[in-house]
Amino acid sequence: MKKQQSFTDLEYSMRKRKTKRDEFLETMDAITPWDEIVTMIEPYYYKNHLGRKPRGIEVMFRMYLLATWFNLSDEAVEDAIYDSYAMRKFMGLDFATESVPDATTLCKFRKLINDNGLGERYFAACREFLEQHGRMMHGGTIVDATIIDAPSSTKNAEGKRDPEMHQTKKGNQWFFGAKLHVGVDAGSGYIHTTLVTAANVHDGKVAHELIREDDHVVYGDSAYCAVDDHPEVKQDPHLSQVDFRTNKQKPYRKYAWVEGPGTYWLRKLEYQKSRIRSKVEYVFHVIKGIFGFRKTRYRGLAKLKTQLDVLCASANFFMLASARKAEKNQKSQTALLFEAQFQG
Repeated sequence: MKKQQSFTDLEYSMRKRKTKRDEFLETMDAITPWDEIVTMIEPYYYKNHLGRKPRGIEVMFRMYLLATWFNLSDEAVEDAIYDSYAMRKFMGLDFATESVPDATTLCKFRKLINDNGLGERYFAACREFLEQHGRMMHGGTIVDATIIDAPSSTKNAEGKRDPEMHQTKKGNQWFFGAKLHVGVDAGSGYIHTTLVTAANVHDGKVAHELIREDDHVVYGDSAYCAVDDHPEVKQDPHLSQVDFRTNKQKPYRKYAWVEGPGTYWLRKLEYQKSRIRSKVEYVFHVIKGIFGFRKTRYRGLAKLKTQLDVLCASANFFMLASARKAEKNQKSQTALLFEAQFQG
């Protein structure tokens, strides 16, 4: 979305440095396939030519992404766009001729995304994009899950907590909310499958739904150590042949009083499993750390699933942009090294 440069753009172009938000939004703007997104949403968008003309699909989806990436409410993201130059630039708005879509318009657009399952389609399109460009490898999957907190307050019209959320205990602490289960490609680290359940659903119970048809190896932490004994895995012709390389629950502690080649080998084996499995932790870092999504904003698993599908697709695009930047830097360093050797 390119528009003529304004006096504000000229003024901001003289800054000594860019903010992290500005760099992040420029990265996501460059990597996101906007034309494909508009084509995907267009059949479901408003077609009534009577009354006021609706805002453009790309403008509304950009605003929806800002609310999702920064975990803002509809009113808060409207105010943030007015306040932040980086957000206004990402939206492509010129305040001399147009205004920011109001919170009610964004709420209706978000409902359109939820009701038509466009969040899931957006994630599927992202996965297809990665596969077409040779970024998604096959043959191995890393499975893991993370807890998404939900408001436990009962100060609402019904006087109850969200009935679709549940509480669970992790370590010595209780949590209330949902759980995001992901299947991550073992070779590239991109997310290929997502699943959202209540927080009290055990990780291993839904692990079989995160495995692809062409996977032969599955990595996971100790929560998945008995997944190969589940009926869904044993009775499936493909899953029963999968090699589950999951971390054991500290197998060498049982023989801690015996130090020798056996315990050393167990520790090394678990370390090698963890080295591969650790790729999934970066995915959760992007979703919870960079995007800041640690707590649900809307009630119900369906709305949460839509929001998390969009976040997981955005996480894939963010990791793709980071990988391209690293490859570009590596090529530049290699070229400089070759030039120095040639001149020497």
